Amino acid sequence: MRTIGILGGMSWESTQSYYQALNQGINKALGGFHSAQIVMISVDFAEAEIETLQQQGDWQTAGQLLASASKRIEKAGAECLLLATNTMHNVAPAIESAIQIPFLHIADATGEKCQRDGVTRVGLIGTRFTMEQAFYKARLKERFGIDVVIPNEQERAEVHQIIFDELCHGLIHDASRARYLDIITSLHQQGAQAVILGCTEIALLVEQHHTQIPLYDTTALHASKAVEWALGN
Repeated sequence: MRTIGILGGMSWESTQSYYQALNQGINKALGGFHSAQIVMISVDFAEAEIETLQQQGDWQTAGQLLASASKRIEKAGAECLLLATNTMHNVAPAIESAIQIPFLHIADATGEKCQRDGVTRVGLIGTRFTMEQAFYKARLKERFGIDVVIPNEQERAEVHQIIFDELCHGLIHDASRARYLDIITSLHQQGAQAVILGCTEIALLVEQHHTQIPLYDTTALHASKAVEWALGN
């Protein structure tokens, strides 16, 4: 088994989901008392100023901070790297250029799932950075031929606010779930065959049993890809 590196803490609420999914995946594959070999650095989302840099649009500085943390993970013995957040994949090039080990991109894990399911038009909800900027949508289009539909401006603001005001603090509210489900339904009505939960916290609020519209939990897909990689599959 190869060792998986995790760069987390953005937020820690979703990072724990990664840790659980990786260990469950390895145990399901190998049985017994097996668990994942993991090296993890979890940044302080506030102290490291990542959240502030996001709001300021200073992606260069954020990339430098995460690249430095990634090098520490590699030095500690990780053989691949997972960035346990969708939004900060905006700085994936800075991280990839700083390390020698493979970087498993969350959008690739998601795009591969879409291709397997024959999905060519997909809805995307996440932070406003993920929904509005090109780093995620363009990768799905260019590498996998997938068209991406996003919510309207007001809906994007609501989705973003719920993430930062509630989900990043571990707050789960039925009213917020209902609003997300309304937005997911709207995306489906616009032709989306499935909807990407493009923020690693969203799966804490919305799960597949809440709707008949196919949902792609990026945390689960990313972790599954890492498990396959760790086992050499």
